[in-house]
Amino acid sequence: MSQRTIGRAQVMAYRWRAHQLDRPAGCADDAALLDFGVQDTGNDGAAWALAVRGVRPSEASMLAWTLRGAPHRYRLADAKAVTVATAPLSEADAASRIFDSSRALRAAGIAVLEALTHVAGLTRRIVTGPMAKGAVSTALTAQLDRPYLRECRPCRAVHCGEMTFRLPALQAGLALTPGTSPPVLRRITGVRPSPYARLGGDADERFHVVRNYLRFYGPATVPEAAKFLDAPVRDVQAAWPSDAVPVTLDDDGPRVRRHVLATDLDALTAADVTTGVARLVGPYDAYLQGRDRSVLVPDTTRHKALWPVLGRPGAVLVDGEVAGVWRPRSSGGKLSLRVELWTPLRPPARKSLSAEAERLATHRGCALSSVDVS
Repeated sequence: MSQRTIGRAQVMAYRWRAHQLDRPAGCADDAALLDFGVQDTGNDGAAWALAVRGVRPSEASMLAWTLRGAPHRYRLADAKAVTVATAPLSEADAASRIFDSSRALRAAGIAVLEALTHVAGLTRRIVTGPMAKGAVSTALTAQLDRPYLRECRPCRAVHCGEMTFRLPALQAGLALTPGTSPPVLRRITGVRPSPYARLGGDADERFHVVRNYLRFYGPATVPEAAKFLDAPVRDVQAAWPSDAVPVTLDDDGPRVRRHVLATDLDALTAADVTTGVARLVGPYDAYLQGRDRSVLVPDTTRHKALWPVLGRPGAVLVDGEVAGVWRPRSSGGKLSLRVELWTPLRPPARKSLSAEAERLATHRGCALSSVDVS
């Protein structure tokens, strides 16, 4: 098979459909992205990310700390499969995911996977009913030896390293209670944990995180997937799907090696979107989380506006393209939006944008007072 050359517009059209952002409101009870996890960060979080993909609210879900230690929403029925899929790929990957906390453990002769398994076991015994994160951390710290602990300047205390605390929680059969801040941990009914008995490479194909990076962000490179997962490039390369096929992106340099899953190649090459559908996605929506930002937004002068260090805005998407950014303002039960457009919108997209603003206000339980477009 000769290597195909793909245009950037095809890539964005393919991802638009892979993320199911072309679906109308309230058309479905499920989303493909739940195989990978829907990040629950920000005011609107996972609930809005699912809503813009047409998903109606559901109670049959699970919230857990997984990829990059961030809270993600999954189907409750998939808890066991997700526990395997989001485990490290190796000892080196485990060390990478907890950052510099691995140094003290290794210096003490403790393997990182051994340490995470130990923390999972202790946490499981501590959390017998709903329990706030701070209380769990305090109880856990009292039972851990010094190599597990860090001096935390913001807390002015010594406690377990943050990722060393978060990442084993799902392995311990613990989920987060939605809508709680600080987070409340609780046991997942019907799950009997066996921490790190199986690592991420043993995951079912549907939930395999490296495979799903290609599924939702293809065509992609190994380093991009590794950066997304906070995993070593070597481990991601070893886990790279055997059915991934190379493609050339016409705007890339000659040394960039991108791949797409063979089953998605035809959909990628045939992708085209001209519907004029607009979406208001949140700051941490999965569509914005790919690690090839110059593909998503070729004008690199726009990157600081879309991905600032602090206070990220949401993005205005039109047929897969980032057309601008938006920021909300709530007061007295009313919601106003300030929208900065980078690209002029045609009448169908402007109409769709207005409908999205109304939907966001309803989602937040507010009345829409204004949409200020500049």
